Amino acid sequence: MKYIILLLIIITLVSCSGTKRITENTSKDIKQIEPVKVDEEVVNQERDTVIPEKNNVVKEIKEASEKIKPIKTFNHSSWNNLLQKHVSDEGHVNYKNFKSDRKELTNYITYLGAHTPQGSWTKEDKLAYWINAYNAMTIDLILRHYPINSIKDINKPWEQRFWKLDEKWYNLNEIEHQILRKMKEPRIHFAIVCASFSCPKLQNKAFIPSNIDDQLTNATEEFLADKKRNYISQNSLNLSKIFQWFAKDFKQTGSLIDFLNQYSEITISNKAKKNFKDYNWSLNE
Repeated sequence: MKYIILLLIIITLVSCSGTKRITENTSKDIKQIEPVKVDEEVVNQERDTVIPEKNNVVKEIKEASEKIKPIKTFNHSSWNNLLQKHVSDEGHVNYKNFKSDRKELTNYITYLGAHTPQGSWTKEDKLAYWINAYNAMTIDLILRHYPINSIKDINKPWEQRFWKLDEKWYNLNEIEHQILRKMKEPRIHFAIVCASFSCPKLQNKAFIPSNIDDQLTNATEEFLADKKRNYISQNSLNLSKIFQWFAKDFKQTGSLIDFLNQYSEITISNKAKKNFKDYNWSLNE
């Protein structure tokens, strides 16, 4: 037993000695590891190189985004020039001469297609855009088939999809009924023109956002005062079929007579008798 106890003491002493040697060696190894020296000059050079490059990239991205940023409004001057050149003050269109400027008309419609209305546009911007688009496309439709005697000589004229705006192909029906009429502005019916005698006259100036309210009022007053298209007296009305076809549009805030009295030189009685003229689809030339 005595020998066993002595053996255990010897083993314990040997183990403690080994542990001490390991600890001492590890401490020596740790002391021998030198800290890494950072070359501040190199770091500064890298920083000075990277930051300008980053700034240049940000600048290029900003410039590119500004280039593709949608325009807030639309310049209709090229359409205005064509109207001034080929449409008389009475609204007669010289289609024969207009054909010589077909390229300019096509360019204008292409420009329309590249800059469709955005959410930031005002109602006035959108009205001017779609009214001018409708009229330009109507002229283009006629020129595609000219000479003709009437727009109705064309097969389903208001359903033809010849014009691409952004990624969509449009027809005249869609612009009139799905876009313009939904804007709740009844005076559009005296601004858009179907290339026919009984239509309101084609204005020989483009509609522009800054003046569109006055332009729409003027077009409405001119149409009502034109005795070839409307006859108005206090107690009798012989009106364009436009007022029959689109009766709902003119009754948004009252009766048809309420609407007419806003733009007629004659005060019409609420009891006035109404009749509607036959529509003459002869070409407006």
